[in-house]
Amino acid sequence: MDKKNIKKGVVLSVLFFLPVIFLLFLYPSTNNYNPLEVVKKNILDLKNLSSSNTDIQLEEHITVLGFLGKDPESKFVECSNLKELIYDKFQGFKKFQVVMLVSKDSKEATDRLKKELTKYGELKYWSFVELDDSDTKKMFNSLRTSEVLDFNLATSKVFIVDKELNQRGRLDNRTKPEIEADKGAYPLTAYNASEVAQLKNVMGADDLRVLFTEYRQKRKGEFNSASRRAQDLKGDTN
Repeated sequence: MDKKNIKKGVVLSVLFFLPVIFLLFLYPSTNNYNPLEVVKKNILDLKNLSSSNTDIQLEEHITVLGFLGKDPESKFVECSNLKELIYDKFQGFKKFQVVMLVSKDSKEATDRLKKELTKYGELKYWSFVELDDSDTKKMFNSLRTSEVLDFNLATSKVFIVDKELNQRGRLDNRTKPEIEADKGAYPLTAYNASEVAQLKNVMGADDLRVLFTEYRQKRKGEFNSASRRAQDLKGDTN
């Protein structure tokens, strides 16, 4: 066999095996990951609140839950960030929804906010749900967080609630440098919608993507529940 044929064989072998090697590198990353952790179980559903007059429910949905309270328009920046970085990215996923809780006396302000947001696309899987003050507080208190609602019963933080009414997040949110510096572990149970980097790089690029992967594997019967760290946070966390 001359050198030309040998060279041709080597090139063909590389072209054949290179994609296979690439897929082998991808396989562990797509199948051996840490699912997004459960940080609180038994979150209240909207159907359990007496002032809720809606068919919207959290159960059987993957929900991004927010609290806009009595002055929804004051959270326009947060809602705009969520729409651009989270809603627009995941609205095509089955059972995904964004639910924003607003006060019953804020209908006009909510309508104005919705009108502004829909200038950039429809909100088919985004709902504004009216609650009275008592039920808003009940809903918030069912979540695990050290945050408090402001005087308008609002917060810039949003929460992830899964189909089984579990709040999802991270039990250990340390960065690599923090781990190397032996800093104590701290959790992430809510996501700041006013911080573009956290929505884009943490909530969107990692946490929601991992959660959708988990449910996709469950549908296919490929999910290994033993790999989940099924610990709950103890005490109030942020």
